Amino acid sequence: MIVDYYETSPRKEEEFEEFLDEQIKRNNKTLERKAKQKEKLKREKIKEQAQIKRESKKNMKVISGLCIFFAVFSIIGYRVFLINNSLKEKEKLKAQLSEIKKQNDQLQVTIEQQMNLNTIEQEAKEKLGMRKLDNNQKVYVNLNKEDYTQSSVKKETSNEKDTWWAKLLKDLFNIE
Repeated sequence: MIVDYYETSPRKEEEFEEFLDEQIKRNNKTLERKAKQKEKLKREKIKEQAQIKRESKKNMKVISGLCIFFAVFSIIGYRVFLINNSLKEKEKLKAQLSEIKKQNDQLQVTIEQQMNLNTIEQEAKEKLGMRKLDNNQKVYVNLNKEDYTQSSVKKETSNEKDTWWAKLLKDLFNIE
């Protein structure tokens, strides 16, 4: 509506004011609607952000749980690996022990066979050319029945009663 200000009548002014009031009311309602929509959008955005935070916390819990599970699983796997290696080493050592015991038994049998007096006598005759003594080859020796051994026990003197400096002088000059 085009308003001509020069040709206005009181009635037209009233209509114009009413029109302006109506336009202002409509604009206010539109502004209120837009403000409500903006407020509603802000609330929705805040809700979405809160939902995203909850989901990210939930995802972080899942990821940290998986990391902990993987770490525990890795530790358990490593321990099983170490136990298996220890068992293999133990079995290897048992096999070596049984082999050494078998060799020891064989050596023991060999030693017993070689310690037989008949075998020793036969080897002495064959390899070394030895023979048994005759009665004319034996020589008897008379020994005096004196004791030629010396006692290693020293006579204890009154060292316990001596002072420390007397002991020192005796040790330095070998005085008994």
